[in-house]
Order: sequence, then C-alpha cells, then structure tokens
Amino acid sequence: MRWRNTAYRVSTKGQVDKVKDDIPMQREACHEFADRMGWMIGKEFLEKGVSSFKVSAKDRDAIQDLKDAALKGEFQVLLVFMFDRIGRIDDETPFIVEWFAKHNIRVWSVNEGEQRFESHVDKLMNYIRFWQAAGESEKTSMRIRTRMQ
Repeated sequence: MRWRNTAYRVSTKGQVDKVKDDIPMQREACHEFADRMGWMIGKEFLEKGVSSFKVSAKDRDAIQDLKDAALKGEFQVLLVFMFDRIGRIDDETPFIVEWFAKHNIRVWSVNEGEQRFESHVDKLMNYIRFWQAAGESEKTSMRIRTRMQ
C-alpha cells in the first residue's frame, strides 16, 4: 500500500457541513475510491470557502502545501473528488496538474480517472478540462449577478 494525499475544496463556506466543519460528500467519495484502489490516505487538504476561479494557486495555502509535500516525496498520488477541485483558472490550473505529473505524482479524480501526460492529446485534454471548468465558473457568476440585480 502506498501513501496518497487527497484534496477537497468548496467555493463557499455555505457548502461546508457546519456541525463537522467538513466537506463530507467529497471526503466520503475519496475514501471509498482509495479503499477500492487499495490506497492508504496519508494526509487530507481541505479548502473551505476558497474560489479556485478567483484565487490563484500561488495564493492558495493548500496548493502550496501539496507542492511542498510533493517535493519532499511524501506521497505518490494526489486524489481529488473532481479535477476542478485543484482549480478553475484555464491559463493556470492545467500547468499545476502537469507540475505534479512532472514531479512523479500521479493525479487522480474519483469521477474522471487519472490525468496522464503520455501524449500530446493528453496535454490537450488536460487543458480543455480546465478551460471548460473556467467557463462553468463564468456562467455561474453571470447567473448570480443576474439574480442579484
């Protein structure tokens, strides 16, 4: 069994379980997935109320802590509920995921599988994924602004 780290994120404090100060659905799904894969979760990184569309990875403690742990060789796999938990900035997040891969960290999503970088198509799919996530965030922002007006 090898050590894995997991990361969870929600964009607003309202999405956090107030009683447990937790992100239960994402955590449960990651634990179940890790069990099926035979992985042991070493450390969990939670970001509560952080918009990964508005806040750059360089300003997000959890991303910086994950990078530090990766450089120290503390884990081999980064498991997230969905890839957009890593970020939603289309000109930044694909390169963060690729950074982990270049540092021999496999990046897995419970819902989307493993993000590989074995071919040019893999790199394109990685970019498209986060371009789409940024677009979803833009649409959500527009709906919220319209509703508030």
